[in-house]
Amino acid sequence: MTATQRFPIRLGPRSRPLLRLFGVTGQDAAMVVLSDAGLDARFGFGRVETPIENLASWRIEGPWRWITAIGIRRSIRHADITFGGSPHGGVRIDFVTPVRVGPFHVPALYVTVEDLEGLGAALASRGIPGADARRSIV
Repeated sequence: MTATQRFPIRLGPRSRPLLRLFGVTGQDAAMVVLSDAGLDARFGFGRVETPIENLASWRIEGPWRWITAIGIRRSIRHADITFGGSPHGGVRIDFVTPVRVGPFHVPALYVTVEDLEGLGAALASRGIPGADARRSIV
């Protein structure tokens, strides 16, 4: 049995006023919890929950431009959702089966956690394959 792990989402100082619009009020309002039961990601008004068996893969990406990385965002092109508090980079978590978030079914979640490598390692330790795309040679 693996212990529950918490990964706070990084909140950039310039982003905090904008993030209040999404219900994000501080570090305690932005969190990813990974347990043997599954993933529970919370970000202000947003929440994504899914069992561990529904996690297909992960990938560390970024950094991104500020304007495209902050807030709760849904990609029109890919239909994924982002819980973004900082443009420094994030972990993309792909789902086996899309997860219901409000009226949408999303195939993946991006989270801009403080410890990108730590979340990747925690997912890998549970048998979920992934990579750090920032270090890939293209």
